Amino acid sequence: MVPPMSTPDTKLELLNDRYQMLDLIGKGAMGRVYKARDMRLGGAHVAVKVLSKGLLSDKMCGRFRTEASICAQLGQKSIHIVRVSDYDFDSDGVPYYVMEYLQGDGLNEIVRKQPLELRRFLALARQVCLGLQAAHQGIDVDGVLCPIIHRDIKPSNILIMQDQSLGELVKVLDFGISKVLQEDGNQTSTFMGTMVYSSPEQMEGRELDVRSDIYSLGIMMFEMLTGQIPLQAETHTFAGWYRAHTTQVPRNFKSAHPSIHLPRALESLVLACLAKEARQRPQSVIEILKQLEPLEEHYSISRQSRPTSPGTTPTAPATVVPRQTGAIEDSNLPDRLTLSVVNELYQNACWPRDKPTNQLITFTRSLKICEKRLPLVWAMLPEVEVQKLRDHAIFNRTYKNMICLPSPHPMALWVTALYNRAGHSDRSARWFPQYLDLATDQGRDTLRLLGERGRYHLLVFVQGQPERCSLVIEMPFNAQLQSLIQEWSILNATWRSVSDANTSKNILKAEFDKMKAKINPDLSRLTR
Repeated sequence: MVPPMSTPDTKLELLNDRYQMLDLIGKGAMGRVYKARDMRLGGAHVAVKVLSKGLLSDKMCGRFRTEASICAQLGQKSIHIVRVSDYDFDSDGVPYYVMEYLQGDGLNEIVRKQPLELRRFLALARQVCLGLQAAHQGIDVDGVLCPIIHRDIKPSNILIMQDQSLGELVKVLDFGISKVLQEDGNQTSTFMGTMVYSSPEQMEGRELDVRSDIYSLGIMMFEMLTGQIPLQAETHTFAGWYRAHTTQVPRNFKSAHPSIHLPRALESLVLACLAKEARQRPQSVIEILKQLEPLEEHYSISRQSRPTSPGTTPTAPATVVPRQTGAIEDSNLPDRLTLSVVNELYQNACWPRDKPTNQLITFTRSLKICEKRLPLVWAMLPEVEVQKLRDHAIFNRTYKNMICLPSPHPMALWVTALYNRAGHSDRSARWFPQYLDLATDQGRDTLRLLGERGRYHLLVFVQGQPERCSLVIEMPFNAQLQSLIQEWSILNATWRSVSDANTSKNILKAEFDKMKAKINPDLSRLTR
């Protein structure tokens, strides 16, 4: 394939009557990557990866196709993996595949300048883990779900993009030497990877599983935090790095970066990833995410404005706020909630005039509060029930979740549940389901707000008393659910309706019934 011309007045090559090749933007061991325009889709920018002509063997073509297939499936599962949209051959029989065009900085370039500040590290590490989690959960191969190990996790294979909705968005790149784990498949018997980041078992050519990627992730996380590698080989040779990975004790964080101050739990987590024996490391990326989540919650910017003590505001009833401890939560302590937001909600959240005032109803509608638009769930309940929710707030338990259905009609089920043993002792929890039509501007906007804010508020009114809100409960999402909602918000632009909205709504209603049957028994257990 001829590289595209650089002069703007030269007719550029049109690949297969579709892709107008523009600039060479990258070279790798397997081929070249070009920026191009998809002329069938209005000239949208894409990236085209073309296998090098010198590698046109059956083995390399098979590996190239496997890479494209893996990225095509994983890109549908996670926004943190590059999406592949096409695979074909040019007129000379050279294979190529088409992927989304990404603009950003390699993590290696960022870390080379200086180590990451803690909050930024936690946000980026979580996204890397989410991408790896999608790979480790596997792809469909002939009807069987097979895990994918990347085998080359390192900073240069992590791209950091600036996204208007998410801020910094992480993409895990280059699945060129990844391995599909199949029960009857042959495992690797030769070394493939980057020596500095390879696990001991990878250096030895042994059978690998997802824990090998976790070791490489540990090396990379150490480097993200300190700017240094935790191991130092005597020589930059295979033998030197083999000895370092198999025998050398990783240095501690202080020796690598004397001025660093990290949470002990984070240091322990990174060093656990670097254990020589795979059984001594975290056994899955999910375990790592569970340990990163409370750290990110603790060091997030929003915690800087946390109120010093709970209590009742002078102009409003007692504030009831759930503390983020899981899907089902006690909601008696104010955590991460600014009193100014609560005060303004109590004062300005009047029941909308277009909604009935004497019915037990619930709906979603956002308001601009403290110069920010907040997603809100509104509910009108009987006076006795509201009184007990307020008077016995220590027993309140909450549950929130979201299910997204891209097809046949894009729709999301946004669920909130509230249980109080005093107010709900004779029946199940109070449920507030909301169905967001993601083919409408309102549904898309609500989903985007939920992803941006990472929380919402439940506003409770007394039946027949619309003039004043009686109860405000904050509902923060955990980091994983927030990231998932952000993914849906971006991917939603590609979803198309192939049926009417009621079809998807009926599917989600069936899932809602299953959810209630599963969650009600846990919610109704008495709080301590």
